[in-house]
Amino acid sequence: MEDEITFSNVFGGGGEIRKYFAPGRVNLIGEHTDYNGGHVFPCALSIGTYAAVRKRTDRKLRFYSENFPEAGVIETSLDDREYHKELGWTNYPRGVVWAAEEAGFRADCGFDVMYRGTIPNSSGLSSSASIEVLTGFFLADLYGFSYDGITNAKLGQRAENAFIGVNCGIMDQFAIAMGRKGHAIFLNTGTLKYEYAPLDLQGVRIVIMNTNKKRGLGDSKYNERRAECEEALRYVRQVVPADALCELTKEQWEAAREAIPSPVLRRRAEHAVTENLRTLAAYEALKQGNLAAFGRLMNESHISLKENYEVTGRELDTLAEAAWQQDGVLGARMTGAGFGGCAVSLVNEDAVSSFVTNVGKIYREQIGYDATFYEAETGSGPQRIG
Repeated sequence: MEDEITFSNVFGGGGEIRKYFAPGRVNLIGEHTDYNGGHVFPCALSIGTYAAVRKRTDRKLRFYSENFPEAGVIETSLDDREYHKELGWTNYPRGVVWAAEEAGFRADCGFDVMYRGTIPNSSGLSSSASIEVLTGFFLADLYGFSYDGITNAKLGQRAENAFIGVNCGIMDQFAIAMGRKGHAIFLNTGTLKYEYAPLDLQGVRIVIMNTNKKRGLGDSKYNERRAECEEALRYVRQVVPADALCELTKEQWEAAREAIPSPVLRRRAEHAVTENLRTLAAYEALKQGNLAAFGRLMNESHISLKENYEVTGRELDTLAEAAWQQDGVLGARMTGAGFGGCAVSLVNEDAVSSFVTNVGKIYREQIGYDATFYEAETGSGPQRIG
């Protein structure tokens, strides 16, 4: 009811208002593998993005975010298919409208939409992908488009790649569009084959640690890392036929690594190959109930992201290394693209309180401001809620 009052205050009364939700996501292991044809292991979260939407009778698109009220209502049109930097955050939903139209799903009229997000912005928990998947979901409901969750995820990725200009893989959109409560998704990003894995954590909690350092993928080194991996693959192919780095076995990588002349490119490829192998091992460890082994693989993942991929930075390293020192911690690593954002840890539930106190204290002493901690609750995929 409160949303409807706010909506009417912003856009005026009348018409049917529909309400929707899409989650955020956290990736437990498998970082920077999704654009290298590898495996990832994310789960959807209970926090996410809400939308209230009403169809219009003309072709106008009007956007409002309760998270950015100072921006006011941002107005554009179905006929404006270009990215405009000055339109800020609305380029994410605009990109999805564009991608849907490119795929043959054409809206016959515009809409008014109000978003409200409970995911911290620039946290690495996929606030942008949450908006993209949410938009794709309500477009299908509003205009009677018939596409499934995987197609919705692809629309979000297409918007990110071709409209926004960030060469991300499909993990974020897939994890959100296909989320299932109580489960993680073991996804082969090369083939899009996936399995739902019950997250039976046996008294262990997933604790997310937010550095509170803002970062934006578009102006980070994300696209640079992808280009480096593609260049490394060209050298690998001189030795081993492969469509992607993460197709390589340990033996194939040992045979091909010296073909890469640049030490930097070799380190980038080393991360992609070994991170994929870690993710495979982590999935097996979870199936066997071996959370200690899963945690060790998380630690190894962070070290590789720091040393081989160089995407962690002082804030994320401080959180991970402080976490490793605490009693009751099975593992900790950065999650998301890096350069700020969040780390994720597995902590025995009876140690969570002391963990938060101790890691928070170390972080504040070393970084100079506070980190934010929250226990992750798994969530479902996008849904209509009113």
